[in-house]
Amino acid sequence: MMVVEEAVMPATLTIPDLTEARWQEICEEYSDYRIEYTSEGELLIMAPTDMGTGARNSRLNLLVLQWSDASTNGVVTDSSTSFLLPSGARRSPDVAWMTRARFGKKPTCPEFVVELMSPSDRRRKIHEKMLEWLANGAELGWMIDPQCQSVTIYRPGQEPETIEDAKTITGEGPVAGLEVDLQRVWEI
Repeated sequence: MMVVEEAVMPATLTIPDLTEARWQEICEEYSDYRIEYTSEGELLIMAPTDMGTGARNSRLNLLVLQWSDASTNGVVTDSSTSFLLPSGARRSPDVAWMTRARFGKKPTCPEFVVELMSPSDRRRKIHEKMLEWLANGAELGWMIDPQCQSVTIYRPGQEPETIEDAKTITGEGPVAGLEVDLQRVWEI
């Protein structure tokens, strides 16, 4: 068992070629933490999120779920869901939406992902994570920053687009018709 001090979270360890069995062992050892694994062999161990981020994340999940339920064309997952990506990475978006055809497959990548910046997140790391989502098949991604009240939109083959002082954000592509009132997220 590795000892990781919460004071140094997030912790990054290098474990190349992580097997399914070892992944399960690590998840059991660190069940109180959020754990991800990059395609470069970095194991990321993160402390649980703060209350404000958790409340914002719940709001975002609710808004995407309400849209998805009305359209009945896909499945929404939350931040505790780990996806085994085609690259071998294991990532957990704060919110994900995928068609029923992709749901349950391994490896797979949701068509739409949302990453919600928390006070402890580093923009560069979340940007890299968004690029990893796109490289594995995501068709649209939003990086939402409550501190700046901005949204950066990620699309395959395009430069990210940032909307400052965003009030709402409208879905496109796989989530066309989704509209999220960000005021409900910022007010938390």
